[in-house]
Amino acid sequence: MLDDRKLAVLRAIVQDFVSTEEPVGSKTLVDRHNLGVSPATIRNDMAVLEEEGYIAQPHTSAGRVPTDKGYRLFVDRLGGVKPLSPAERKAIQQFLDCAVNLDDVVDRTVRLLAQLTRQVAVVQYPSLSSASVRHLELLSTGPGRVMLVLITDTGRVEQRVVEVPVVTSEELLPDLRARLNAVMDGKRLAAADAAVVELAQQMPAPANPVDSTVIDAVLTSLRGMIDDSSDQRVVVAGAANLTRGGHDFSDSLGLVLEALEEQVVLMRLLNEAGSPDVSVRIGHENSLESLAGTSIVASGYGHREVVARLGVIGPTRMDYPGTMGAVRAVARYVGHMLSDEK
Repeated sequence: MLDDRKLAVLRAIVQDFVSTEEPVGSKTLVDRHNLGVSPATIRNDMAVLEEEGYIAQPHTSAGRVPTDKGYRLFVDRLGGVKPLSPAERKAIQQFLDCAVNLDDVVDRTVRLLAQLTRQVAVVQYPSLSSASVRHLELLSTGPGRVMLVLITDTGRVEQRVVEVPVVTSEELLPDLRARLNAVMDGKRLAAADAAVVELAQQMPAPANPVDSTVIDAVLTSLRGMIDDSSDQRVVVAGAANLTRGGHDFSDSLGLVLEALEEQVVLMRLLNEAGSPDVSVRIGHENSLESLAGTSIVASGYGHREVVARLGVIGPTRMDYPGTMGAVRAVARYVGHMLSDEK
């Protein structure tokens, strides 16, 4: 276990390296930080930190830089979470309040996160599988075409057009819509699917065989929409921020950019975050070797439960307290927006 003085030295090294991108020497620590000890004592403390694997010397006659292990200790014990100022919180609220639908919420959120943190921002759409049905609409869009519009409590809207025989009964679609909403409203998607199956078994057979064909086609398409609920999407913004890190990635920038182009990779990174609150994965803690030089700060968002995740990806030389504060604040606000409790 490190004593308080060595922890203070490590904290100072992390803070200086993050702000300057230059290896930190004992003289720099004495000049910039009021550590209350001699340069010789600081050198001894740095030697212990290096021996324990918390800092490293990138080349001979240089200062020291934090290792993944050093950053981890900083995040877990030394850094904390920097709260956003009232002005920053108000700016977040005003920017997101202007969103007109779920797509706009996600788009604004990812751009806002990239701007606040100066990192690559990633936002996952709320999964249909974690949502409940708010309303189902059936609309005749022309002879032989019915549009299904499924609206969830997370604000997600899914649409599908069904090819059907020409609907001759004016009451058919309104009656079917009312029956479906009665059995689906408020149910999770899995329970709603079971309710649709039960409804199909219990509905009286229409006198017109064409109506039966229409009902079967609509119910089959609706179940297909529900089955597709496992489809997950993410959006990304701020990839250009990776180029502002100087030597953070050296020769690995191309590999990082390639990884960010893969939706499956991004979903995996967000899901590995685990905790619904802010979590941090540093360097080699990430499962992909191509991202060994990056850190991921992520959080779940939702009202009473997590419906999706968002976060940022950047170099391990990151302002962890500020980044964690921004991710937490944005996640909480988006969760309130989706629950209509701004």
